[in-house]
Amino acid sequence: MPSETSATPHASPEPDPLPLLQRVLSLIIVLVPFAGLLWAMVMVWGRGFDWLNLGLLVGMYVATGLGVTIGYHRLFTHRAFATNRIVQATLAVLGSMAVEGSLLHWVSFHRAHHQHSDQDHDPHSPHTHGAGFRNMMRGFWQAHAGWFFQRYPHRLEVYVADLRADRFLRILSLLFPLWVVLGLAIPTVLAGLITRSWSGAFLGLLWGGLVRICLVQHLTWSINSVCHIWGYRPFKNRDHSRNNLIFGVLAFGEGWHNNHHAFPSSARHGLRWWELDVSYLIIWAMSRLGLAWNVRIPPSDRIAAKLR
Repeated sequence: MPSETSATPHASPEPDPLPLLQRVLSLIIVLVPFAGLLWAMVMVWGRGFDWLNLGLLVGMYVATGLGVTIGYHRLFTHRAFATNRIVQATLAVLGSMAVEGSLLHWVSFHRAHHQHSDQDHDPHSPHTHGAGFRNMMRGFWQAHAGWFFQRYPHRLEVYVADLRADRFLRILSLLFPLWVVLGLAIPTVLAGLITRSWSGAFLGLLWGGLVRICLVQHLTWSINSVCHIWGYRPFKNRDHSRNNLIFGVLAFGEGWHNNHHAFPSSARHGLRWWELDVSYLIIWAMSRLGLAWNVRIPPSDRIAAKLR
């Protein structure tokens, strides 16, 4: 697994950002569909969307989103803290319900990303496809969602040897299709039982299942795309990772991406008091309850030394 010092090995200490127009367009591409979804919710309120479906959408979004941010990312990819088998299984299952790939698949891609961030062999970088608008769009698609549909040309098994050696985690990863079905079944069954109707069950599947999956995927995938294009860079990273307020909030702290690339193994991504990091707050609460230990946070002198 890449260390903090080897996570971003690049030749250029200060990478040039994309032109402003291209950065604006990339942000519009991501935010306009979200605005359209919110508008659609308002327009169909009471006609296929109500408090029950809103609760299922938000509840499943939070649960599965945290499964990715706390489980897939901070626990399994970066070993930012330790926990027991029950919590490991819960986080792995919730992360799988986001339908971003099995546990081993997701971790291998993300570790490869850190090892080659914004360089050749980075599986999801918007900066490795050449200059010009067309290439920018190709890079944006690859970083945002294209990687999910492609076979990485290099052996990814080397990045997850530790997880593959753990039979418990290997089985959880192999059962990925079962967890996907479970993630769709939960809101469907809940809505059906509460409304006592097949139409209610269908709407639960729609909002708590399908729409929720779309929302979680595109918000977390925006960390790969938008947060390597748009935002601020407080740390001296030699890649294009950036902190982005919108996705810092909506993605439970993952949007403080420049911080994360400066300290990949840190359980805390929001390193300043105003950088809300819901994922870390939950890890902190878990540690107080004895459910998490060996929580890794960089000391203040190391943080200060890396500031620009």
